[in-house]
Amino acid sequence: MTQRPIRLGILCGGGPAPGINSVICAATIEALNSGWQVLGIHDGFSHLMRGELGHVRNLTLDDVSRIHNLGGSVLFTSRANPTKNPEDLQRTVDSLRQLEIDALLSIGGDDTGYSAAVVANAAAGKLRVAHVPKTIDNDLPLPGDVPTFGYQTARHVGAEQVGNLMTDALTTKRWFFVVAMGRQAGHLAQGIGKSSGATITVIPEDFPAGAPIHLDHLVDILETAIYKRIAHGRPFGVAVLAEGLSLRFPPDELDRAMPHAERDDHGHVRLSEVHLHRLLTDIVRKRLADRGHKVTIVAKNIGYELRSAPPIPFDIEYTRDLGYGAIDYLRGLLRSDSPVEVGAMVTIQRGELVPLRFGTFNDPATGRPMVRTVNPASEAYRVAREYQIRLERDDLADEGKLAPIAAAAGMSNDEFRQHYGYLVERDAFQPRN
Repeated sequence: MTQRPIRLGILCGGGPAPGINSVICAATIEALNSGWQVLGIHDGFSHLMRGELGHVRNLTLDDVSRIHNLGGSVLFTSRANPTKNPEDLQRTVDSLRQLEIDALLSIGGDDTGYSAAVVANAAAGKLRVAHVPKTIDNDLPLPGDVPTFGYQTARHVGAEQVGNLMTDALTTKRWFFVVAMGRQAGHLAQGIGKSSGATITVIPEDFPAGAPIHLDHLVDILETAIYKRIAHGRPFGVAVLAEGLSLRFPPDELDRAMPHAERDDHGHVRLSEVHLHRLLTDIVRKRLADRGHKVTIVAKNIGYELRSAPPIPFDIEYTRDLGYGAIDYLRGLLRSDSPVEVGAMVTIQRGELVPLRFGTFNDPATGRPMVRTVNPASEAYRVAREYQIRLERDDLADEGKLAPIAAAAGMSNDEFRQHYGYLVERDAFQPRN
């Protein structure tokens, strides 16, 4: 009897990221070259967990040969989570078994990786999984110098857009408040702000870890940056903000700031209602008007434009390595038939394939993959801060520096120190002399 070829399933979860199609392309070609059959599974886990087998198609060389430079995903994607209840998980395992899938390549962020690991374990040794980590947020637990694929393209496109806004701000003498994606970490916002030369960038890591971020604190940072620019005769600029800042606002502060917003079952503002760019624009504009400044502030949100952009050459090359590496890893795993190792997250470090076995990169407290945040003690963070316009200790210590800034705020030097001095006292960042 002729043995059937190994059957590989490929699916994508979470939001889009530049380079998904390049992973699909490279993995499919290498699997076909190895004599495998490749099945593209549409819409992530969503159909599998309902026991629907009709949303799967064979992938051929002609299907994938030129998709590596396209944005989006030819297999589409979804955030469906098969681990939320036992019935969905079992249906997912049963669906993969009925499709005779021997190996699964999942492409996604931490949620998709977690789901893939749970499915692999639930399959009781009948399934091997390689997970390729993607997110433009760059917050998965890879070594510090290893980006998640898609981040470089998102930063590149975002920096181009913010650079254009910087030119517009200078030309029209206005401000732009730009919110960039990054729910748990500020990598993308900092990368965009740093690359584009934005006036100021504010990320969650600017504040003490684990502590709430008060809305007034954030507003004061932006307001004083604007006063400082006015004092320097440059009443314009661009502020880049990480969307994750709003996740750390105390609920009662959002309730007061957004009295008419939709509420959850506990009476608090739904986070989906917090359009940070608009909220901060409204508050800061009113603050400035109360002090006699009519400043035009334009609210912008960049995210969907970045995550679905065609990948730049860096991400195409990187994802080709990842796609090949995923098949190479699965090939070795299937050959060894290890009863212990059912799958891993595939990484490329110093040009070499380094699989991180499922479970080895999880947070012991939550069981979920750890989050990589911006390191405020790093040189990269220090450089980012050095080139921003913010209120600094020297501004308050030098009467000559402080006078025009305080005047822009309509205050005396002492009044300004009393009102805003806490900003520099709580700021751990110290520029080098």
